[in-house]
Amino acid sequence: MRFTLLPAVDVADGQAVRLVQGEAGTETSYGAPREAALKWQEDGAEWIHLVDLDAAFGKGSNAELLAAVVGELDVKVELSGGIRDDESLARALSTGCARVNLGTAALENPEWCAKVCAEHGEKIAVGLDVKIKDGQHRLAARGWTQDGGDLWETLARMDRDGVSRYIVTDVSKDGTLQGPNVELLKQVAAKTPAPVIASGGISEIKDLVALAETGVIEGSIVGKALYAGRFTLPEALAAVR
Repeated sequence: MRFTLLPAVDVADGQAVRLVQGEAGTETSYGAPREAALKWQEDGAEWIHLVDLDAAFGKGSNAELLAAVVGELDVKVELSGGIRDDESLARALSTGCARVNLGTAALENPEWCAKVCAEHGEKIAVGLDVKIKDGQHRLAARGWTQDGGDLWETLARMDRDGVSRYIVTDVSKDGTLQGPNVELLKQVAAKTPAPVIASGGISEIKDLVALAETGVIEGSIVGKALYAGRFTLPEALAAVR
């Protein structure tokens, strides 16, 4: 399996930002989303993970800005944030992005999730944001503010419904630069035939190498470590090749 890196551009109030553990109010701003995305493309990215945080938190929309960014890029884009119904899905797909990532809607509306997976196949991924407490693996919904059910039951249901790919985040690791939860990712990959992409916690290149060496994880979203200058994208790409 070839390991893919997806540099993240998370957009809030028109700016590229990073959050800590997904919490509103923890933003660090990194300037214009367009500049960030074009820099990752220039540095060799084959994918960009582009997120509308305002839409995800129900605080507005950066849809026009994100569509403009997708239009300027020559690489594949995975679009995420606030895609909850036919209208928002159609708007996201109309940008020309290669894939959209569903979150809360896939948990709260299983029938709709199954329908769009049947219609769009590989263009649909589902984000599974996991909170581990007292040995329980619970999913987080609504911008990580509500419980979204049991991870393993939901995963089995989504597999039956034809979900083609999962993006798995240990919420406690996201934006913390503490390393990813490799064990959780391997457990998820072992229970589903669909590819699994890691998200959250990447701190240094060895974290990416550890994920790549599992042989069962398709790729990783990388955010804060890149913005904080822990390593460069070319260095990371060379290490996982």
